[in-house]
Amino acid sequence: MKSLRTAIAALALLSSSATQAFANEAAEAETEDSGTFTLVLENDLFFGLDRDYTNGIQLAWMSEPDYAPQWALKAARLLPFFPENGKVRSSYAVGQNMYTPNDISDQNPPLNERPYAGWLYGAVGIVVETGETQLDQLQLQLGIVGPASLAEQTQEYVHEVVHSPDPQGWNYQLKNEPGLVLTYQRSWRALVSTEINGFSIDATPHIGGALGNIYTYANAGATLRFGWNLPNDYGPPRIQPGLPGSGFFEQQDDIGLYFFAGLDARAVARNIFLDGNTWADSRSVDKEPLVADAQLGVALTIKSARLAFTHVFRSREYKGQTNGDEFGAISLSLPF
Repeated sequence: MKSLRTAIAALALLSSSATQAFANEAAEAETEDSGTFTLVLENDLFFGLDRDYTNGIQLAWMSEPDYAPQWALKAARLLPFFPENGKVRSSYAVGQNMYTPNDISDQNPPLNERPYAGWLYGAVGIVVETGETQLDQLQLQLGIVGPASLAEQTQEYVHEVVHSPDPQGWNYQLKNEPGLVLTYQRSWRALVSTEINGFSIDATPHIGGALGNIYTYANAGATLRFGWNLPNDYGPPRIQPGLPGSGFFEQQDDIGLYFFAGLDARAVARNIFLDGNTWADSRSVDKEPLVADAQLGVALTIKSARLAFTHVFRSREYKGQTNGDEFGAISLSLPF
């Protein structure tokens, strides 16, 4: 019971401090190399598709340990499952996801396909690294689903720019609903590692989960890396749900190049983009309780910069879905 009370207190502190923390971190970011900016773009256009999870974009900033604000330090020490001697970082992000049925030219999409939906959110989090071998990440996302997410306008604008067909079925998207999701991930970097002919190989398992009216799930998986001058990181970041990765990495003097493969399996209790609105009538489909992501990719590090591309294969998410999902993810991390 004591652990539960301290966890609740820490989460309350995390939520109530978010607004002030954004302002404080903006001022601290003026100091050179006080953190890392990461841009992640996920889109199925890389493989000529335009359906299901069709686009996600996220801009995030993560502080260095020496620049973590007091609220993050206090919250990390209150949480019973966070190590006491770890390096604490704060993280902030804004992002937008969009989801569509199979045929965006259909003005009235079939009822057995996922509904149109958008998710616009802001996020604040705590990241604790222990001994460069364990990473704990807690993030609180707050946002909006429905027309207020501006996903319809975003997709129409992008399709106009790239001369793609105009989506026709957004009148049937999910209704406006405030959203909250709390995610937690723990990763063990290089739990298994070795060196072969000058190249390093390591494996980083992870476990975690999410709780909220947007997503509720438990997940587990691992990432395998193989390459030259492997940086001390946990793999390139992804937009959740997906393999966790990390928004920071240890800077190196040399150029590094590595290939990676990963797997994440999720037991899903709630997915608003399939289950439909929580408190209002909306379109919905019967979701699959077990979903898996498999990914392959390559990452290039040049001193303090990291550029990565990931090819993601996602299993069927709802009953009657014709094929699994497939999309690409580009991430760029730079110090700031």
